[in-house]
Amino acid sequence: MALDEIRNTKIEKVKKLRKAGIDPYPAISARTHSISDALKKFDEFSGTKEEIVLAGRIMAKREMGGAVFFDINDSAKIQVLIKGDAVGEEEFNKFREFIDIGDFVEVKGTLFLTKAGEKTLLAIGYWLLAKALLPLPEKWHGLQDTEERFRKRYLDLIMNLDEKELFVKKARFWQSIRGFLLREGGLEVETPVLEQVPGGADAEPFKTHMNALGVDLYLRISLELHLKRLIVAGFEKVFEIGRIFRNEGIDREHLQDYTQMEMYWAYYDYKKLMGLVENLFKDIIRKTLGTLKHEYRGKKINWDGQWQCYDYFSEFNKYTDLDLNEVSEKELKNYAEKEGINTSLHLGRGRLIDVIFKNKARSRLWEPGFLILPPVDIEPLAKQWPENQNKVERFQVMAGGTELGKGFSELNDPQEQMKRFEEQTKLREKGDKEAQRMDEDFIEALEYGMPPTAGFGMSERLFAFIVDRPVRETVFFPIMKPK
Repeated sequence: MALDEIRNTKIEKVKKLRKAGIDPYPAISARTHSISDALKKFDEFSGTKEEIVLAGRIMAKREMGGAVFFDINDSAKIQVLIKGDAVGEEEFNKFREFIDIGDFVEVKGTLFLTKAGEKTLLAIGYWLLAKALLPLPEKWHGLQDTEERFRKRYLDLIMNLDEKELFVKKARFWQSIRGFLLREGGLEVETPVLEQVPGGADAEPFKTHMNALGVDLYLRISLELHLKRLIVAGFEKVFEIGRIFRNEGIDREHLQDYTQMEMYWAYYDYKKLMGLVENLFKDIIRKTLGTLKHEYRGKKINWDGQWQCYDYFSEFNKYTDLDLNEVSEKELKNYAEKEGINTSLHLGRGRLIDVIFKNKARSRLWEPGFLILPPVDIEPLAKQWPENQNKVERFQVMAGGTELGKGFSELNDPQEQMKRFEEQTKLREKGDKEAQRMDEDFIEALEYGMPPTAGFGMSERLFAFIVDRPVRETVFFPIMKPK
């Protein structure tokens, strides 16, 4: 039967129900227990006359002579048996005629164990809670097309309990981060999503307009600069978990809008923060997965034990034979072009270093660890390393050949910060849309004084990594190109 015919048939049923005085969409439910609670207490309830009321969506329906077996789901599943001699022949016939797979119902009855050993509710009454007008996908075929699954994620989650569990894990992931930082004395805060000057990251922003003030604004690309203003204001440990927006490409690791956590701890430097971050990651992964070991792209990852420490300059030299203390921008450009990299998309020494590293070295860093002390050219917001002014006190969490978080000793010298912003401005003038913008208000805030501070940021990329899924598959409703 065609979809339109099925829908029209169900609409006719709704009309008949209304005509019979039955509301197919009542406002209240008399549910007494969730299905999972009823299953946990099955031994207590079964064999007694105690009546309970369960509710859920009908996922399967099987007629057997004068009885109908059907399955209902809320967050768990149970079988229900309905018979004419228990609910009355008239109500039983109405059930057979009007109630379909996909409908929400509540059922009053008693629990018992079938001869086949299945926990079952024997119905003594039922009520329709919501009539579905469209049929669910076939149980065994479901939504096979990935794009269709994303467009109709609600159907994917109805039919695929493993997908539903994935998002339960994701909720635990963020809860564990929040809990850890609160236990460490962090204060959770909220900062603006709309900004006049987007900053704190190398990314192209989305632009919008506020009618009330008559100003152009940008969706934030980072949480950083407002959080550091709060450190200036005297808050010592602040963090935010919020959405950020970057107008960049889609791949296994990138989305345009996603959730990020950033934390800033006063009187910490990058080394002290590395210890805290290692404990944070181990706590997150253990509480999300129940273990510190998992697979990523067919290989084992073990977060337990001592993490590796990768020196940026050494790793760069190892895989390129280029010395970052000496190599010129021209030499970097020549090397990149020989490697097939389009250098017109990567302007300036810092961009060239970054893209070469990602192409030649990053994928080799498999064991969990910290990549430390990169060149000053690639990090305009980090403090320089006293032992070598060509390096900055930054670390990145690495595993499986990718970056899963970044932190550094924050630059709190306003004059040096101004100089770094000016260098970024020159890159923007040359056409680099991702170069950071001059933020004079932030410079002014630094001029009032910011104590030594270390900050760290990570996103839901880590969750996608530990469950070994493309990040797009780990969000409920990814943005899709219109059909």
